[in-house]
Amino acid sequence: MVLRRAGAAAVAAGVAAVAFTGLLGVGTFAASGSSPASANNLALSSGTVPAQYQPLIQKWGTLCPDISPPMLAAQLYQESGFDPSARSPAQAYGMAQFLTGTWATYGVRASGDGKQPDIWDPSDAIASAATYDCALAKDVSAVPGDKQANLLAAYNSGPYAVIKAGGIPAYTETQGYVRNIQSLARSFTAPTTSVALSQQSAGAIYFAQNVLGTPYLWGGTGTSSDDGRFDCSGLTQAAFASVGITLPRVANDQWYAGQHPSRDQLRPGDLVFFANDLTDPRSIHHVGIYVGGGYMIDAPHTGAVIRYDTIDQTGYIGATRVTSDGAQSLPVRGADGTITTSGTVPGQPAAKS
Repeated sequence: MVLRRAGAAAVAAGVAAVAFTGLLGVGTFAASGSSPASANNLALSSGTVPAQYQPLIQKWGTLCPDISPPMLAAQLYQESGFDPSARSPAQAYGMAQFLTGTWATYGVRASGDGKQPDIWDPSDAIASAATYDCALAKDVSAVPGDKQANLLAAYNSGPYAVIKAGGIPAYTETQGYVRNIQSLARSFTAPTTSVALSQQSAGAIYFAQNVLGTPYLWGGTGTSSDDGRFDCSGLTQAAFASVGITLPRVANDQWYAGQHPSRDQLRPGDLVFFANDLTDPRSIHHVGIYVGGGYMIDAPHTGAVIRYDTIDQTGYIGATRVTSDGAQSLPVRGADGTITTSGTVPGQPAAKS
């Protein structure tokens, strides 16, 4: 998590404090969130999808009117984190986590070269995921209500359950899946208007201020066993936990916890991220909490302390305005980094409690 600098910090902590305190005092914080995306021609937000997959998701995400590129991206991220070699204990494979039987029916060769679809080929997986979504949309097309929500419910519980219920079935898991994918899709959608401000941001900054000067600890989350020390994502996780928002443990998952304001739209409390490869969000390695005036509070690296740093550093990839819904929609990773909870395996409706 060592951060390469574009230039040394040019301001003392007290000066930075004045910069962001003034911004916080404006009193413009409002409730976060927006309505789920529905138009299928929505553009993907910059930096949210690995560059080699973005044209494919943008193309196949418009295969039918009931899906969109951000929704398709959200599903793929929820299933595998864009990992084309992903495997699950349910014997589901590839970026879209298909069972082989379902793949035999819905697998599509994206290149159209006449060869058999390859479950491990990300191009084929993306095309097939969209094809499967559109088939489900057709199956439940006569069901009233939000068409995209109904197809997502069918993805999770099967089309018969949606038809029988006349909409999203009363399954906690299915309702959660629909809510999570539509919320996560907002993180993948390029904003067309200003991103709503967050009422929790001031509290997160307050937490970070109170641990300024704390030594950095790789893997630290601020627990007593860590002597109250943090690494970069441990600090941001703890700061938002202090205001009731549970963020994932690692920076490149925290990236998806809300929408992405542009540089000129940054506000105190936004998370700011740095990557080794600006075309691939999977290479994000550092995160801080923006405090205004071009500065952030961060836990930089071993041998340093939590401090104010400029965001004008090598590798700045963008920012995230964290929301409760955005954070709750994210998949959970195991200790080995693999996703342990995600959506339903295509072709295998989830068990209901």
